[in-house]
Amino acid sequence: MEPDIDRFYRTLAHEAPDAIIYADAEGLIRFWNKGAERIFGFSPAEALGKPLDIIIPEGLRKRHWNGYWETVRSGKSRYGAGDVLAVPALRKDGTRISVEFTILPFHDKAGRTLGLAATLRDVTSRFEEMKALRAAASAKP
Repeated sequence: MEPDIDRFYRTLAHEAPDAIIYADAEGLIRFWNKGAERIFGFSPAEALGKPLDIIIPEGLRKRHWNGYWETVRSGKSRYGAGDVLAVPALRKDGTRISVEFTILPFHDKAGRTLGLAATLRDVTSRFEEMKALRAAASAKP
C-alpha cells in the first residue's frame, strides 16, 4: 500500500528529532517543527512570525544577518550542499548551546529566493567533551 505522499512529507518534517526551521526572505520564522521546540524551548506559537534572532546570540547577529541577506540576494549560499556549519545558538531560557546545521534555499520559478530552511542538531555535549579532551591533552607535561 502506497503512503499518502503529502502526509508522509508533512509528518517527516514536523516530527523529525532534528530541528527544521524555515525563515522567509525577511528572516521571519514560518516553519518550526517539534525538534526545534525540543532543542530551543520555544513552542511554534512563540517562534512563528518572529525573527531568527530568538535563537542567535546577540554578538553573532550582525554576522548572521550579513550572510543571510547575501544568500537571499544572490540565491546561493557560500556553503555547498551538505556543508555542515557549527555555531553557538540560544535556547529560550538563555542557555547557550552548540548546533550544527545545513541550509537549503527555496526559490520561486523566477529564481528569486523565497526563504531558507535549516536542519539543526544540538551537539553541545559532543562539543563540551571535545573541549575537555583538548584541555586534558594540553595540560599533560
